[in-house]
Amino acid sequence: MSLEWIMSACIGVGLAACCGFRVFVPLLIASAALKLGLIGAMAGFEWLSGWPALLGLTIATVVEIGGYYIPWLDNLLDTIATPASIIAGTLLSTSFLHIDNPVMHWGLGLILGGSSAGIVQAGTSLLRLGSTATTGGMANPVVATGENVASVGLSLFTIFLPLVAVVIIALVLIFIIGRLIARKRIWFSRVAPKQGGNSLSQIPRSSNGRT
Repeated sequence: MSLEWIMSACIGVGLAACCGFRVFVPLLIASAALKLGLIGAMAGFEWLSGWPALLGLTIATVVEIGGYYIPWLDNLLDTIATPASIIAGTLLSTSFLHIDNPVMHWGLGLILGGSSAGIVQAGTSLLRLGSTATTGGMANPVVATGENVASVGLSLFTIFLPLVAVVIIALVLIFIIGRLIARKRIWFSRVAPKQGGNSLSQIPRSSNGRT
């Protein structure tokens, strides 16, 4: 496995994970980098560097970023962004994976890129829901700004320092997965006593008070 293959795979996976913060920002940065010749994509993905793709992604990026600053629309966008981020992440990672077998090519792209984008998106969605619940949405613009900075910053970092960027993104993924697991444990711990209480209340009692 050559260093070029590893670097290209790191670029694809790194950009894919950034789709979890914003769907179109990493696509736009990848398109611009391809246009400038900073990186190279697999054969069949040259369209990403074309002017139509660059223009379309620029418009989509502006609309997406602006939408997250509109109250309550941001939570709706998260619902749409979840599947969209997985698709975008799969596309980006596949664009830079040098694998000849089409099934393995797209399969590995989905596993590495799609899952990374989905995990990051799940973490940002939970953060926004928590902000909405605790501040009534007042702090959501701050969350949106942080996501914008992370998406742009990590995407650029991935282009110029892919190995370092992948390590940072791996740490982010581990942190998010840990938070998601902890949240599920808290939810189950709250549900279990309620179910136990309901089952005890349903035990029939006789007229003298004995079971």
